[in-house]
Parts: sequence; C-alpha cells; structure tokens
Amino acid sequence: MFANLHRDVVILMASRGVRAFAFSYLSVVFTIYLAQLGYSTVTIGLVVSTAYASGAVLTALWGFLSDRYGRKNILMLLAALTIVSNTIYVFFSHLFFILSAVIIANVGAGGSGAGGQGGGPMSPVEQALLAEKCTPQSRNHVFATNAFVGSSMGALGALLSGLPQYLQETWSWQPIASYKPLFLLTILFGVVLIFAYGSIEEHHVPRRRQAQKTSAAPVSGFVVKMSLLGMVDNLGGGLISPLISYWFFLRYGVELKSLGFMFFLSYLLAALSFLVAPLLARRLGVVPTMAFSHGAASLIYLFLPLAPTFSMAAAMTILRSFLAYMDNPLRSSFIMGVVRPEDRGSAAGITSLSRHVPVAVSPSLSAYMMQSFSLNVPIFLGGFLQLFHDCVFYFMFRNVKPPEEQSSKT
Repeated sequence: MFANLHRDVVILMASRGVRAFAFSYLSVVFTIYLAQLGYSTVTIGLVVSTAYASGAVLTALWGFLSDRYGRKNILMLLAALTIVSNTIYVFFSHLFFILSAVIIANVGAGGSGAGGQGGGPMSPVEQALLAEKCTPQSRNHVFATNAFVGSSMGALGALLSGLPQYLQETWSWQPIASYKPLFLLTILFGVVLIFAYGSIEEHHVPRRRQAQKTSAAPVSGFVVKMSLLGMVDNLGGGLISPLISYWFFLRYGVELKSLGFMFFLSYLLAALSFLVAPLLARRLGVVPTMAFSHGAASLIYLFLPLAPTFSMAAAMTILRSFLAYMDNPLRSSFIMGVVRPEDRGSAAGITSLSRHVPVAVSPSLSAYMMQSFSLNVPIFLGGFLQLFHDCVFYFMFRNVKPPEEQSSKT
C-alpha cells in the first residue's frame, strides 16, 4: 500500500493521520460539549452553521492563496490557526469565543472530514500538493491511501471521545472540565503538524494568469458543474452529518463511550472502502463507482429514522460508512486529473467552497426542524437530496474520463 511513495507523500499522509485523529474525537463530542455548556439545540445549530460558513469562504481562499504563495506555507499557517482555535476552547466558553474559534479553524465543527478523514480547510491545499507528487496512473491509489490513513486514524480518535465520560466516572471530574484535555491534546498535535509540514520540499511555481492550452478541461466549465452538484449533495448531508452525534444522543440517550465505539467502527469501514475504491474504479470507471456507492448510502439514510433501537441504527450507520465515503478520494482524484495542474489548488478550493456553502445553512435548518417538528425530518429530507444528487451526477458525468481512463483505452 505504501510502497514506492514519494517521501513528501508519506509526510502528508502521516500529517493527515494526526489531523484526523484529533478532529475525529472533537467532531464526536463537540455538539454534546456545547449542550453541556447549556446552549440550546438551535444555538448549537447556529454554531455549526457558522463553522461551515467560515469554512466555505476560507477553504476557497486558502486554495487560491496556495497556488500563489506555496501550499507548504499555507498548511503551516493552518496548523498554527488550529492551535489558536483550541486554545480558545480551553480558556473560554462564552458564545462569542466559541464562534470565534470555529471561524478561525473549524475545529470541532465542520473540520472532521467525511468518514473521519480529518478534512477542514487544509484539504484542498493538501490535495493540490499530493497531486504534484504522483503520476496520473498512481493518483487514485495515492488519494485512496491518504483517505485510508485519515479514516483509520479517525477511527482511533473516535474511541478517545469517551475520555470525558471516563474522567467523570472514574476521577469525579466536573462535566465541562472533562472535555478540556481533548482540546489540549489537539494543541500538541498542531505543533507536530507545523514541524511536519515544514519538512516538505516544495518547488513552488506561482499560478500563471494565462496558462498555455492543454488537454485538461477549463476550470470554468467542469468545476462549475461539479460545484453546483456538490451544493445539492452537501445541502442534504449538512442536514444530517454535523448533528448526527447529537441526534443519537437525543433519540436513544446513548453515552459518549457507545457513540465513540460506533464511530470507531464507522470510520474503520470507511477506511476499508477507500482501499476498495480504486479497484472498483479500475473495473467500473470512476464516475459509476462514485454514483452507485453513494446512491446506496443515500438509501440507507432514508431508512435510518425507522430503526427502533440504537443497535440497529448504529449498524445501519456503520454499513452506510462503507458505501458513503468510497467516493471521497475518487472525487478529489477525479477533479485533480481533469483540471489543469496550475489550477489544482483553486479548483479544489472552489469545489470545497461549493460543498461548504450549503452546510453553512443546513445545520441551523436541521436544528430548527429537530426542535420544532421531529428529530427524524432532517434525515429523511437529507437522504432524498443526496439520492437526487447521485442520479444527476451519474447522467451528467458518465462520459467524462480522467487521463488514466483515456490512456487505458489508447
């Protein structure tokens, strides 16, 4: 799996693993931590929406700036902002400071990444840098392996989300104080990431204003279509994923330890799916693999609210993880393969922006529906929107082939 990888690719993958480990446990506990602070469901939805709104703008900005000032430099800056954000969580609990922290780095809300991969604002910059370090033939493998590392470490991080409950039950810690060690640990990881990114070799060539014509598709066409569809997908996903821990907490009264174990298994299966993804893509094609796997996962969301017990709902969530996140590394690789090399950072930022914008609205909408109507309404609606996206995506892009599929037919 890791054979013949460039040294910098290994560093990026290890950094992704560290980031995923931290973002994973924070993602599981964050909304519950806000509830412990005394915030209402609607306020929690507002915080999550704020995180995604700021993430939408900053993700595109960081991708744009990375094409001009170097991807390594931007990654180091984002690691430093992660330290600042978690320092705020350690010392402050007022809503103003909570909102400030999620705006700075999205840590805890909007930064976990699908399948526990540890995404956040670093993802588009990381994707562009990874694409520089591999060939078109190895790109799917590299991106899938990177996602596997992130989700595997995210699975382990999810187990650590039970630490607050352990500290409360074993050492009689106060509920609020029991969450602080997780933020302190993330600060330590941020320091590690700064040194890791600093060791990467990058011979940065600033993006040219007028790039030479190549066989790659222009950003203004392909990327716009991907972005518009991404908005539909994440409008549905944003109704569910950001508050899924909170949904389980309210629906079944489940403890943090049980939630942590569920997400551990969920992220572990997601990690395995990342290894299967390039194999299926090689046989079926990238677009069919993405559409069919994600479509099956969307169907599971439609049936999730009907689960009568936590065990059954957890099993459905874990199974869904294997199907839902298979398309993530393929989508990133697909975009990096189709656009021009000099536009990769901006393309990743723009598509990430489009996927963040709907989630800036949907968590607040989801929280309102949970509080005013039913806990299950957002999940039904989100599943339908994602299934609609999967069908349209297949018919729109079924004839678009990345370079490795074009070369395999010549």
